[in-house]
Amino acid sequence: MSLDGKVGIVTGGAGGLGLEIAKELARRGAVVIITSRKKSKLQRACNMIGSNCYGFELDVIKSKSLVQFIKRISKNFDSIDILINNAGFPFKREIWFKKVHDITDKELLDILQVDLIGSFRISKEILKIMMKKRNGVIINIASTPAISGHSYGSPYSIAKAGLIGLSKHIALEYGRYNIRSYSVALGDIDTQAMRKSLSKSELQKARNENTLKRLGRPEEIAKSIASIAGENFSFSTGNTLIIDGGKLVI
Repeated sequence: MSLDGKVGIVTGGAGGLGLEIAKELARRGAVVIITSRKKSKLQRACNMIGSNCYGFELDVIKSKSLVQFIKRISKNFDSIDILINNAGFPFKREIWFKKVHDITDKELLDILQVDLIGSFRISKEILKIMMKKRNGVIINIASTPAISGHSYGSPYSIAKAGLIGLSKHIALEYGRYNIRSYSVALGDIDTQAMRKSLSKSELQKARNENTLKRLGRPEEIAKSIASIAGENFSFSTGNTLIIDGGKLVI
């Protein structure tokens, strides 16, 4: 499905899954804005994506950074049609394997600030732009533990569950402006970050946990997300789409 003429933002789009999403949006004709806290990553990523890519520094947890970002994109673009809230707190083993009673306030808040509060704050600003044009799609990258729970990683699950709630509220509050919103609950995806974070035995266990007996490929996840952003899903909103190889079936 073509995204010709659309302008899309992918937070955390300079690497990993975010970069694959940005590439796919561009392949379908969209002008893509990627964000990163690190300026050095942006140009390299835009070179990989192509001429329809623009990189902007953004730290979603800092108000000044967000204000500057909104000013710059408002000056340079007439509209924002797609927002992919992909930026997330990095996976940390020392947090992931802690039980709830051992999680510190700082560990919880650090993850919530990026995954949930940062996504809420940028969504709030982009909604103001989308309302003027009476059109837009916001997609929040969540995970399956936000639905099913998990025996590890409670702060991550809590943050992602909040994103699912945010998606529902945007859908119900802004449908009258032709603004759609979704959550994408992902399973285990074969990214470089995941390979660095897990041992060989842990990776093999992850492969065997779903019915397809493999990890998801970033490029196939990106294709699914780009499809949701297009008109193929024009009469669907507020949904959480599970993309996990059949591990969680509801």
